[in-house]
Amino acid sequence: MFNVVPNVVLRWGNRWQRRLAYGAMAFLMTLSLGAMLPKPATAGLFDIILPTIQVFQITNMSDRQEVNLGGQVNQQLLSQSFRLHRNADLTAYVDEIGQSLIPYSDRPDIPYVFQVVEDDGINAFATMGGYVYITTGLLAAADNEAEVAGVLGHEVGHIAEKHALDQMRDVAIAQGVAGAFGLSRNQMVSIAVDVALTLPNSRKDELVADNHGFVTMGEAGYDQTGMATLMQKLDSGNSPPAIFSTHPNPRDRVARLQEMDSELALPSATAGTDTVAYSARVASLR
Repeated sequence: MFNVVPNVVLRWGNRWQRRLAYGAMAFLMTLSLGAMLPKPATAGLFDIILPTIQVFQITNMSDRQEVNLGGQVNQQLLSQSFRLHRNADLTAYVDEIGQSLIPYSDRPDIPYVFQVVEDDGINAFATMGGYVYITTGLLAAADNEAEVAGVLGHEVGHIAEKHALDQMRDVAIAQGVAGAFGLSRNQMVSIAVDVALTLPNSRKDELVADNHGFVTMGEAGYDQTGMATLMQKLDSGNSPPAIFSTHPNPRDRVARLQEMDSELALPSATAGTDTVAYSARVASLR
């Protein structure tokens, strides 16, 4: 619905045509690598075809493959980078909010996992295959459920548009890490973890995810002003929170969301504004 730039690979035809194309490319790669002393023209063919294989392999990943990759990335993140919050009630509450959005998202047919990261920093991010992370710091900073729904809806938007996979593709091509038959599973996981922890989203991707989040939270019944009010509140602080290191242009985005709210907000979307009820649900953080 909000896909701004159609994927070039989708023009390749149906599923079987793409498989045949991949097989042909792999065969050409085998020929070019098989010679002991490849000619310059053959080496040039390798340089031309390798990025194509990388683009094909990542961009045409099936839902099942993406979910499996997301699960492996999740395991590595939890074992090496951060730990989850131990309060089961709070985690269940966040999952309840997130799952309420999924039927209204542009990609409701994959499983979603919403997790609370033990971190006082204010941040949220998504990887691939339905994995969404939000910090205890952000939950403590929010005033109501609608603000949290806006954040989660935004991250679900990134998953709907497969932004993490797009970033993986770009990194793989830039690093030239794939072999003749594409990226190994370990290479994919390593790149995906690096993308999750270090790479900010582009301005275009952020605006697309904002669109997704705004529409999704409204259709789920949440007050759509929540997305802008939380962002505006965080931007007005003395020091920018961690979320703005990976989610750039807060002021421009606030203005745009406020304009969307005045013109496109659903009148029936009023849920999630009870600050007292929200405070009770996140009392363990305060």
